Amino acid sequence: MKIATALPNIVILGIGNILLTDEGFGIRVIQALEMDYDFSENVSVVDGGVRGIHLLGLISEADHLVVVDAVCGNSKPGTLHRIEGEEIPERIRRKNSLHQLDFLEAMTYCHHGLDRMPGTVILGVEPQSIAAYRDELTPLIQARVMEMVQRVLDEVLRLGGHYRPKRGVGCAAP
Repeated sequence: MKIATALPNIVILGIGNILLTDEGFGIRVIQALEMDYDFSENVSVVDGGVRGIHLLGLISEADHLVVVDAVCGNSKPGTLHRIEGEEIPERIRRKNSLHQLDFLEAMTYCHHGLDRMPGTVILGVEPQSIAAYRDELTPLIQARVMEMVQRVLDEVLRLGGHYRPKRGVGCAAP
């Protein structure tokens, strides 16, 4: 007799401010995912914008959290980052925006206040500009969006979710 196991709740969360050039990278990746892919029922794709602490409920209900954001890591602009486990507290302390302060606070509440911390991976790009008021990514960072989309899709499969292209885009899960 087989015992049914529940699929893990996977949340793909884009955060950032689309009015500050490359700061909107996470949101642009989420928009591309929503436009081009359908996901299994256990995967949620969320534009978290700059809501920070208001994401607490969503974060606390996730088994796995994949955060997509601009990440300042003192690397060459356009460098893609993958941060998880013990690296997260150290790297996230290098906050470069107000939404990251709120996001860090939400993660802290999940861990210490609710004792409910999802397995978390942060996927990010080293921004070229986060100070200019423009609602478009710089060309260098825009060129990295589709590569990040693929990295997110790889994480979805690794974590137990599935996806399929809406209009013959990319490769689907088996």
